[in-house]
Amino acid sequence: MSMTDPVADMLTRIRNACQAGHKRVDIPTSKLKGELARLLKDNHYIADFKHLEDDGRGVLRLYLKYHNELPVIRELRRVSTPGLRRYVKCREIPRVKNGLGIAIVSTPKGLMTDRDARTHNLGGELVAVVW
Repeated sequence: MSMTDPVADMLTRIRNACQAGHKRVDIPTSKLKGELARLLKDNHYIADFKHLEDDGRGVLRLYLKYHNELPVIRELRRVSTPGLRRYVKCREIPRVKNGLGIAIVSTPKGLMTDRDARTHNLGGELVAVVW
């Protein structure tokens, strides 16, 4: 089974795990997903993540974070899809929930949050928004 959008799959797995109240979720790994996990952790949306080996295939295990029994991640949305890529210039990067959330942008210098991208004056592909 080939997957057309692994990032959307990752976001959906995280959303589903949050809804179900799971402590952790396993996702097939890739460099991009590892970077996504790092951003989610750095911005306190998940507690932690680990790279594990599973029969030669890597697995990314995310440890979800809850506050008062509610998931910290309230919304996780894919913006740019394989069918419709969304590219933004530095000035066009949206502010998510007035700065309470983050937009994840894939820039020439790697994945970064909307804030970092603005600081470095970089645009790129608007991957997802989280709040």
